Amino acid sequence: MATRERPLSPHLQVYRWQITMTMSILHRATGVALTVGAFGLAWWLLAVAAGGDAYAHASACLASPFGQFVLFAFSAALVYHLLNGIRHLLWDAGWGFEIPEFYASGWAVAVLTVVLTVAIWIAAKGVGA
Repeated sequence: MATRERPLSPHLQVYRWQITMTMSILHRATGVALTVGAFGLAWWLLAVAAGGDAYAHASACLASPFGQFVLFAFSAALVYHLLNGIRHLLWDAGWGFEIPEFYASGWAVAVLTVVLTVAIWIAAKGVGA
């Protein structure tokens, strides 16, 4: 039998970029980031349990500018993944299947992620001050 050329599925270049595509990709990416962050949290908890030098080293790492950036990115990923997960639960309940609702809920998740992440960091910095 001769092999037949099968049509290929359209790739991303065929489609116009939409917020729904972005939200889907970010939901997967933040899920991966949260998994990696869970290992960081376990490292910090082990350092707390070990005490002394281990905790001092962990604290210094997290207080550095890079550590602060990683913590900010982790908290943003956590907030985004939570809000987008709630969006998915609403879809499971049958709400939000119309195109305008898809876009409105997507933009709401994006804006609320920024607002809540900044609010969390302002509150956290206010407590430690």
